[in-house]
Amino acid sequence: MIGTVANIDLARWQFAFTTINHFLFVPVTIGLAFLTALLQTAWYRSGRDEYLRLTRFFGTLLVINIAIGVVTGLVQEFEFGMNWGAYSRLVGNIFGAPLAMEGLGAFFLESTFLGLWLFGWDKLPRRVHLLTIWAVCAGSALSAAFIMAANSWMQHPVGYVMTNGKPVLTDIWAVFTNPVFVWGYAKVLFAALVTGAAIMLAVSAWQLRHGGEAGVFSRSARLSLVVLVPAILFAMLVGDELGVIEAKYQPMKIAAAEAQWTTCQPCSFSLFQIGGGNNDQTPTQIIEIPHLLSLLATNHWNGQVVGLNPLQAQYSQQFGPGYYVPNVFIQYWSMRIMAYTGVLVLLIALWGLWLVHRKKLTTSRLFLRVAIWAAILPFAMNTAGWLLTESGRQPWIVQGIMLTKNGISPTVSTTEIAISLVFFILLYGTLGTVDFLLMLRYSRAKPPPPRAADDTDAPVPAVQY
Repeated sequence: MIGTVANIDLARWQFAFTTINHFLFVPVTIGLAFLTALLQTAWYRSGRDEYLRLTRFFGTLLVINIAIGVVTGLVQEFEFGMNWGAYSRLVGNIFGAPLAMEGLGAFFLESTFLGLWLFGWDKLPRRVHLLTIWAVCAGSALSAAFIMAANSWMQHPVGYVMTNGKPVLTDIWAVFTNPVFVWGYAKVLFAALVTGAAIMLAVSAWQLRHGGEAGVFSRSARLSLVVLVPAILFAMLVGDELGVIEAKYQPMKIAAAEAQWTTCQPCSFSLFQIGGGNNDQTPTQIIEIPHLLSLLATNHWNGQVVGLNPLQAQYSQQFGPGYYVPNVFIQYWSMRIMAYTGVLVLLIALWGLWLVHRKKLTTSRLFLRVAIWAAILPFAMNTAGWLLTESGRQPWIVQGIMLTKNGISPTVSTTEIAISLVFFILLYGTLGTVDFLLMLRYSRAKPPPPRAADDTDAPVPAVQY
């Protein structure tokens, strides 16, 4: 029994570590692909050399991120078979379908058109070449769609029937119209735009603050702000609606996010609290906002939120004896880190737009310094959102169908999982360091030189060397 518990904990740590690290790259890829496509579109329509230089500049950062991100994502699919064999045998026929679509469709779409974009500058017509970067953008977004469809099925299983104790997929369309998927995927896309725009803003701010070409990087700074403000606003609105969906299908998750042990109506939202873990049902909540939790969880001013204790009693009766409350500490603070960092991003972006309106963006040393460091905020927001989503599902690996403790591979030893965990920590640490140093180096480099007036039809390299 002790070995089994250790296996579950180590396997969960391993999957959480690899997934969080991979998800650092995913929103950057989606966001930068979209912004790079916008820059190239601006060059195609206007012919201004500044947009071509920015396309090549930020295209270099995009390619670096894709190259490292692909490597970090390969490990996860192997983990399903190695560490989570029982889970794969039970639901692999359902979970594997979106993963296969992602690998055979979206990944090849993205990689094929990335190659055409990289090597087709002086070979493809400009309009066709422009379509390739938009295809890269679509491929990266489509890849995330298939992954989110699989994950959303784990959160709220739909489109299946139980046959001989095993779920069998009967309606693939239901998987892609799952309300958890629809709202969750929309949130991922907007979060990706926030991440990409924040990185572009940070790089542009560093260049402007350290003597970079104002005529070039002021354009990318303005573009990033124009994208950032609506993206973070829509991310918040979609996140609010996703909370309502989760309160309907995963009420434990929402109750834990407020450390709400008893049923309330109406329900307030605390800005922060002292205590409130699984062994502390009477936390000291500081600065409560009346009715806010009711609005977030039900869209109604006086909506009811069922508490953790009543839900525990309900689940014990429905699914059998067990402890069905997720880690309340993680849920509570993940919710707040995600929300508070999102508000900070919005305030910084509005500040930037105000400076653009006052024509002081390139001269505000304070804003440029803040914008550089603000690039950290979307990563904190994304990671907290991931923890909120995945930790809140526990102790289920598939909500209502399979407990996490029953999904572990019975033949994998504690030693094997521990050794592989250490290996992945070293591998991902190395990859992360390489990516950070390369991104830092190329984001601080000078943009590609402008082309001579008589050289406008010369071949254009895709990235900066």
